[in-house]
Amino acid sequence: MPARKPEECDMLLIEAVHKGDLEAAIALYEPNASYVLDSGQVITGRAAIREVFQGYLTLKPKFTMEVRVARSGGGNLALTGSTWSVTGIEAGKPFTMSGKSVEVVRRQRDGTWLFVIDNPHGAE
Repeated sequence: MPARKPEECDMLLIEAVHKGDLEAAIALYEPNASYVLDSGQVITGRAAIREVFQGYLTLKPKFTMEVRVARSGGGNLALTGSTWSVTGIEAGKPFTMSGKSVEVVRRQRDGTWLFVIDNPHGAE
């Protein structure tokens, strides 16, 4: 299901991750979107983002999230962000993480929204 409002990008991404649906998650990104890794390195493009998300999905993450939105750019760009926490299993042991994200999403020609830049730790 495509995002019809900017804040739906985050919510649909979490839904896809919870379901383990890699393709649904990647479909929420523009073809040349940028994603900021925990290290601060920026990767570009769906193929690179897919590779990272394949690793994330093995952790069986479960997120809670509160999303906020600020629009600009004549209504075609929006700055979104969230306060999130996640639990999962890494190397057989439970883990918990939390953070504050910031994203740029853009309205597409068909009226749906996709991530242009996704920085999971960008507001910390």
